[in-house]
Amino acid sequence: MTAPVGWDKGQTYHAGLHPTRIEKDSRTSLELKFLNFLDQYRVEELFVYREKIKRNFEARNYYVDVHIEHLDLYDRQFSDRLKETPADLLPLFESAVQKFARKLLQDVEAEIPSFQVVLRAPQKANILMRELNANHISKLIRITGIVISATNLTSKATHVQIMCKTCRHFKMLPVASGFTGVQLPRTCDSDPSGVGPKDCGLDPFVIIHDRCTYVDQQVLKIQESPDFLPVGDLPRHITVYLDRYLTDKAVPGRRVNIVGIYDVFNNNNSNKKKNQGIGTRIPYIRALGLEFDMVQDGQGTATFTHTEEEEIIAMSRRPNFYKTFMSSIAPSIYGNHDIKDAITCLLFGGSKKILADGMKLRGDINILLLGDPGTAKSQFLKFVQQVAPVAVYTSGKGSSAAGLTAAVVRDGPSREFRLEGGAMVLADGGVICIDEFDKMREEDRVAIHEAMEQQTISIAKAGITTILNSRTSILAAANPIKGRYDDTKAPNENIDFKATILSRFDMIFIVKDGHDEMRDKDIARHVMMVHMNRAAPESSAGEIDIAKMKKYISYARTRCAPRISPEASEKLSNYFVKIRAEASRADQNKHGHSSIPITIRQLEAIVRISESIAKVTLSPRVAGQHVDHAIRLFKNSTMSALSSTDIPGMHHSEARRQIEIVEEEIKRRIAIGSRASTQRIIKEFERQFKPEVVQRAIDILARREVLQYRNQRKVILRIGAN
Repeated sequence: MTAPVGWDKGQTYHAGLHPTRIEKDSRTSLELKFLNFLDQYRVEELFVYREKIKRNFEARNYYVDVHIEHLDLYDRQFSDRLKETPADLLPLFESAVQKFARKLLQDVEAEIPSFQVVLRAPQKANILMRELNANHISKLIRITGIVISATNLTSKATHVQIMCKTCRHFKMLPVASGFTGVQLPRTCDSDPSGVGPKDCGLDPFVIIHDRCTYVDQQVLKIQESPDFLPVGDLPRHITVYLDRYLTDKAVPGRRVNIVGIYDVFNNNNSNKKKNQGIGTRIPYIRALGLEFDMVQDGQGTATFTHTEEEEIIAMSRRPNFYKTFMSSIAPSIYGNHDIKDAITCLLFGGSKKILADGMKLRGDINILLLGDPGTAKSQFLKFVQQVAPVAVYTSGKGSSAAGLTAAVVRDGPSREFRLEGGAMVLADGGVICIDEFDKMREEDRVAIHEAMEQQTISIAKAGITTILNSRTSILAAANPIKGRYDDTKAPNENIDFKATILSRFDMIFIVKDGHDEMRDKDIARHVMMVHMNRAAPESSAGEIDIAKMKKYISYARTRCAPRISPEASEKLSNYFVKIRAEASRADQNKHGHSSIPITIRQLEAIVRISESIAKVTLSPRVAGQHVDHAIRLFKNSTMSALSSTDIPGMHHSEARRQIEIVEEEIKRRIAIGSRASTQRIIKEFERQFKPEVVQRAIDILARREVLQYRNQRKVILRIGAN
């Protein structure tokens, strides 16, 4: 009898484990090599695979992890052969594991089930998805990507029992793994009388389903990582087939490393098969190993070499390291120190907490940049996309609710509904940068409320009810109503967002394009230096390159989780009570509620900011100075946005009325083309109006280009009529 050959042929037959003569490169000799590897490979005094098989059997996990590096060290030539022809050697490997387990567990009375071999490959063996071609077919490969959809578990037959309808003859057929099926015999070959096959007619066989053997299977759709996506190219996708213990582990949004066989199949359900050639096949990957990106998990399991750890710890102990790191955030952008400070906190994040009752408190920080055009908001978003270990960039105008959260789509061949994760699911464990946040439709913006606070996305569509993880920080950029921030209007008249979404942002920055001659000169000089490829004075010292920043952030997020000290706790409590009282008084004076509410979320925001500041220097405790830094940053962002147009001691409507009166009076007193001293104008009005009111009126007229500052703002020139 000829032995079936290959991974897809089911059971292997051979003469025995210890025949008298073993031919070189025969199936028996190859299986014996695998047996010797499992039995003899050890690290120091530990026999690795003996212990693994015993431990997994006791836990009823009938699989064994095999590292390709171990096989390389044991027999490099044999390992290379496995990489070249994995479909032929894997069934022999699994057969060897089965026999070795039976020999190892001789004292166990229960039957030893078949073990699955799960392969692990080093990162250096990784191949980019867009580099896969016909030369890789039937070879062992390792790729990295993001799971964008996953089917439900289905059962795949490994052996099919068939019966002849005429003579009741039973037969067992092996089924190929992957997407390849089984072809039933056209004629019956039974010979009950011994005089030759019986004539049972054409196609006499039927399948006896309850006597077939099955394994679990699942199909994933993998998209290449944005880190390796060339600008302007569409991301590539590939289908991955998993079975047995590899199934039901990956969900949309997870970054995975797949080790498997690059194979092809014929899609018989394709509507375009008439246009395809006879030899044309669709590629897919038959997975033999599945690993998750540990940086995304944030569970402290990311791998760093000893040298890298020493370098990172040495960096954290440098004097003024926080300022050095902060100055390396978007060094080509002039100034904006508070925004760079906040982005540093966003990249590191606070400490995620799981309470005793199962409630989870997020550690990710959300930031909103709201301001005039031309203030480098989008540049900050692009820089964060580069430096964050996991990042997704999207624009609000071109994003729908389904595109941001998750979509339910119907699968082509099976016509079943399946989930495809959106941008916030793909950014799980990192940062999502949303530009043009104000251009989103209100119903689309509401869809991310749950993701911003609970960090989950609930789906209840087409009979699919599930919850996806969205543990991501949000960095959003938006313009005020009518494009520019109007100082004459209250914050709620400039901000076109509801309090429900504003309260979910930990820090809100109002970015104004103010007209200041000295500052404009500094900005112009800085921009010219950037265009001339020269280092700007403030970014030339102590700058950290992006690769080191990304590695340092990954280390801090996975290895450091600061806890709050009693001193810091007391400071945080006192400050929260104080700002709540201030907000209450402000609401009473204005006879209404402020546009940015001060709630318990703001206290949690300051806690997260304090933890992230401590995390930058790998500090295990949040001390008083970290809280002071966080309070100052919160004052310069959210609290500053609350009072951005208020004049102390005056109701907003009264201040606005007085500003309009002063504007008309200034235009009446100064003729077009005339000059006047700024201080003299303020003194002339000081009997009737506060100096702040007069100064605000002059600033507004200068913005409208009715007046123009001269001589370092000491003189004003009337240049327009309106």
